[in-house]
Amino acid sequence: MPLLPEVARWAITALLTAALAVAAVNDVKARKIPNWTVLAVLVLALPWLALHPLVWDGWALLAGAIAFGVTFGLYSLGVLGAGDSKLFTAVALFPGLGHLPLLAFAVALVGGLIALASLVARPTRALVMLNLKGKGDFGRGIPYGVAIAAGGVLVMWGALLVPGLGGLA
Repeated sequence: MPLLPEVARWAITALLTAALAVAAVNDVKARKIPNWTVLAVLVLALPWLALHPLVWDGWALLAGAIAFGVTFGLYSLGVLGAGDSKLFTAVALFPGLGHLPLLAFAVALVGGLIALASLVARPTRALVMLNLKGKGDFGRGIPYGVAIAAGGVLVMWGALLVPGLGGLA
C-alpha cells in the first residue's frame, strides 16, 4: 500500500479520536454533545471515504441512514439524546454498512460497562430506580456520548491495528 494513503488513514483516525474525545468529555460535563464535534466527524468522513472507495459505494450513506433511523427512534422514545443520535449517525459513516453491526456492538458493550460501573458506584440509586420501575427521575442517566465515542474509537483503531478487519483499513 502506498505510504501517503496509509499516513492519511492514521491522521484521520487520530483527528477523529480527538473530536470524539471532546464530544465525550463535554457529554460527561454538560450532558450535551456540541454540534461542532458532530460536524468535525462529518468533515473527517469525506477524506476517509475518498480513501476507501469500496466503503463509499453508497454503503456508507446506507449505514448512516440506518444509524439515523434507529437512533432517531430511540430519541423519540426518550432513550437517547439528540446529540447521541447525531454523533452515532456521523460515526457510522466510517465503518460503512459492512461493519455497522460491529460499531453498534462496541457502543452497546461500552454503554453497558458504563451502566454497570454506575450501578456499582451508586447502588442506592439502582435500588430506588428498581422500586420505581424506572419511572422515577433519579439522576440524569448515562452520558451515552462516551459509549459512542469509545465504540467508534475501538472500531477505527482496531481497523488500523488488527489485520483482517477488511473494508475499514
